[in-house]
Amino acid sequence: MSDVQRTVRRSGPRPSRVGRLLLVAVLCVLVILAVLLLPRLLRGLGHGEKLTVPEGQRATQIYAAADKALHLPKGSTAKAAKTAHLTLPAEAKGNPEGYLFPATYPISSDTTPASLLSYMVKTANQRLADDGIASYRTVVIASIVQAEADRPADMGKVARVIDNRLARNMPLQMDSTINYALGRSTLNTSHADTRTNSPFNTYKRQGLPPTPIDNPGADALKAAGAPPAGDWLYFVTVKPGDTRFTADYQEHLRNVREFNALQKSGGSGGSGGGGA
Repeated sequence: MSDVQRTVRRSGPRPSRVGRLLLVAVLCVLVILAVLLLPRLLRGLGHGEKLTVPEGQRATQIYAAADKALHLPKGSTAKAAKTAHLTLPAEAKGNPEGYLFPATYPISSDTTPASLLSYMVKTANQRLADDGIASYRTVVIASIVQAEADRPADMGKVARVIDNRLARNMPLQMDSTINYALGRSTLNTSHADTRTNSPFNTYKRQGLPPTPIDNPGADALKAAGAPPAGDWLYFVTVKPGDTRFTADYQEHLRNVREFNALQKSGGSGGSGGGGA
């Protein structure tokens, strides 16, 4: 072998050394990628990720919570609700309000706003079928019951008040429906509020509102589907745990005065329905 050939062979690094350097470089890159991407990957795979929908939340609140859980821009789920193919009754006209069943839903890498909404509606339809509820009207009533009742034990009576007033062609006069119309939640309803021009204003318009006003849970749905017998037409939650039902308007006015007195004195009165 000539001196020239020996010089050429010795001028570059040995192949084994090059291989080791490349291997080290690749390993370094993989470690860096793992450190940067593993937390995000684990979130995407659903390790600990879930969305809990409380009873009585409105669709707008659920949309916002879904956007956060899915790490999407605000408005993504609301937009999907308008185009998703959801199994809703014809009366809903594509609006899933009332059918986003309160429960805890898992979030995975495959979850999209549309698939999450579909899961909620499917769950609602299954629960309604299990309870023998096939009427959109019942879901609307249940949503009012959910908003108005101070506790589950009162839900049946609230549902009966609604049924009794509807049967007599009396306006429901539920503060919760006005709150929905105005996009708020408060115990204070003014006379100006009762003149709000909205199909959800049950002071001004007779009958049920056109859609549910929230997403009711199992207790409210059962109460609306099978309320107990009773002649009650009025109720008011004077204070937490003390909801008074009556068929006598004068008695109801006395209860309302007590409620108002507690409000003025700083007491924590509750909601009222039926002419409160």
